[in-house]
Amino acid sequence: MTKAKSPHEYVFKVWVKGARRVSRTLAFRGDQTLDDLHEAVFQAFDRFDPHLYTFYFPKMIPKRGVRPANVTEYAPPFMLEDPGPFPCPRLLDATKSRLDDIRLHVGQEFEYLFDFGDSWVHEIEVLSIGDVQAGRKYPALLEKKGTSPPQYERVADDEEDASEMAG
Repeated sequence: MTKAKSPHEYVFKVWVKGARRVSRTLAFRGDQTLDDLHEAVFQAFDRFDPHLYTFYFPKMIPKRGVRPANVTEYAPPFMLEDPGPFPCPRLLDATKSRLDDIRLHVGQEFEYLFDFGDSWVHEIEVLSIGDVQAGRKYPALLEKKGTSPPQYERVADDEEDASEMAG
């Protein structure tokens, strides 16, 4: 049985932590999941190499394995099977976590960590919650500010070196 599409639209502003000039504004239906948000951010920031990810509510990136007790973490389902060296007692499945069910509110901020090795930390703010827009395909990229940073610095350096040699 397929669930009915949600009448709610959630609009998020996403930026790489420490670089607010580079941001993306994305819209989703309430029946879409945090995994859908992950995929849309991946595409919106021109990423090409998939990696693990997690969302933190409230904002919190763990340092040295210390995690406040009130943090809820949403991750891919296989991370629930093997949470690694720093298990989170409040770890939920991002693929089953619908936006309508998370109890988001306008102005709320949370964090998204992509690639545990390179640690791409993003801050996400809920800009608005309203009605789904007729004719809009979700998720929707509403605004793109700034150039996406390269996923891997050495790839950008190698491309630059190659263009200098060719020129």
